[in-house]
Amino acid sequence: MINGHLLLTFLDSIPKSCEKKSPMSGSMTSISPATPWPPRLQTTTNLSTINFIIPSRRKKSKQFQSLIVNSAAKPLNRTTAKTTPPPLVVVGSANADIYVEIDRLPKEGETISAKTGQTLAGGKGANQAVCGGMLSYPTYFVGQVGEDAHGKLIMEALECGGVLIDQLNTVAEVPTGHAVVMLQSDGQNSIIIVGGANMYGWPENLANGDLEIVKNAGIVLLQREIPDSINIQVAKAARSAGVPVILDAGGMDSPIPDELLKHVDVFSPNESELARLTGMQTESFEQISLAVAKCHKLGVKEVLVKLGARGSALFTEGNEPIRQSIIEAEKVIDTTGAGDTFTAAYAVAFVEGKSKVECLRFAAAAASLCVQVKGAIPSMPRRKAVLDLLQSI
Repeated sequence: MINGHLLLTFLDSIPKSCEKKSPMSGSMTSISPATPWPPRLQTTTNLSTINFIIPSRRKKSKQFQSLIVNSAAKPLNRTTAKTTPPPLVVVGSANADIYVEIDRLPKEGETISAKTGQTLAGGKGANQAVCGGMLSYPTYFVGQVGEDAHGKLIMEALECGGVLIDQLNTVAEVPTGHAVVMLQSDGQNSIIIVGGANMYGWPENLANGDLEIVKNAGIVLLQREIPDSINIQVAKAARSAGVPVILDAGGMDSPIPDELLKHVDVFSPNESELARLTGMQTESFEQISLAVAKCHKLGVKEVLVKLGARGSALFTEGNEPIRQSIIEAEKVIDTTGAGDTFTAAYAVAFVEGKSKVECLRFAAAAASLCVQVKGAIPSMPRRKAVLDLLQSI
């Protein structure tokens, strides 16, 4: 470690072997960051004043160029000579998604045949991190995988998505988390999750390196597929540094601890999660508004509700809600990961200084592209595709 300096890694050298099929053109295009939007000025964090200490058990990323920058100066990208914005930090789950394509769900006691089956990288945390990387925003992922083939699959997918994985931990005691995704012909899905390394093997207290990454982030994303105790530590560290936190409600259906909610800036459930967590109906917009009011009483100032085919709505306490309709997809192939894409895209637009209306629109466009490709991580759209879609409507 070099005192007074900061080791930064950038997204300038994505492996050429990482390719992704574009839902817009059907051609194979390599993943490469596009020109980012101008970063929002940050007054509460200073990414250039820390040293990242990487524990030896971390698997370090080798696919990214490194740059040593004097701590007295702003982080500078050697290639573009532009300041590097504070990163998006995603703390959460990583799964191997085992897909089976079926015409319908089996009835109790019934056995049916699947058309096809395959294993793809996923998990709400990894999905959101890759979305940030694909949108050309500097993104770190803090999470855990097992020392198995599924763990290697996830690491490769994260790296190919432009995600910095120095804080991705491998644990020997438990397998990588995985999920069985039953994909029906209309694009809808049912999912069964096995927590694995996402839920077990975490240290009682997070490493200083993880918390320093959080404290110097531009924004932090959390979900509920890892222990609440870890989310609480992260949310507290972020709040102490003035870093905004978005909590995606997806994952465990148990009540959310008050200690977590009071350290969250934006709570983002879908309508069914909102109903389950508040014990209230969410069939109409009026009912949704009442359920959101209950969230406000728990201390959450902003609630970003994903409404499926009805779009989305952002509720800020004391203000009128902002509604965003969906941006129609040419064809819905798979809705897996659409909510994660929406949340992560909203976070990227927010940290880049866009208005809330612009954030919602950007997120809707990203989600529209996501559902046109099978798989969660494989469906994360590139920034250029999102901007092109927005310009076309």
